[in-house]
Amino acid sequence: MRIRYTEPALEDLEKIRAYIAANYPEYAEAVGARFRSVLLRIATWPKSAQEVAERPGVRVAPLIRYPYKIFYRIERGTIEILHIYHGAQDS
Repeated sequence: MRIRYTEPALEDLEKIRAYIAANYPEYAEAVGARFRSVLLRIATWPKSAQEVAERPGVRVAPLIRYPYKIFYRIERGTIEILHIYHGAQDS
């Protein structure tokens, strides 16, 4: 399935990238690889992630080993990435 990022998701991604680059540059490549791996899983099996009970139609895929969660929905054959949050943030 095709993946599309919303503007808020792109902003989240840029903030995460900048934070990791500034504070944990040694982890930047590993976090990026994990992120790409999760996106590939979502694209291949879009319904594999858990649905968010409070938000019908929205699913959440965690980046195992890293504290980030990808929130997305499936719209007309496209996976729409809504937000990427740190696990400690309210979703």
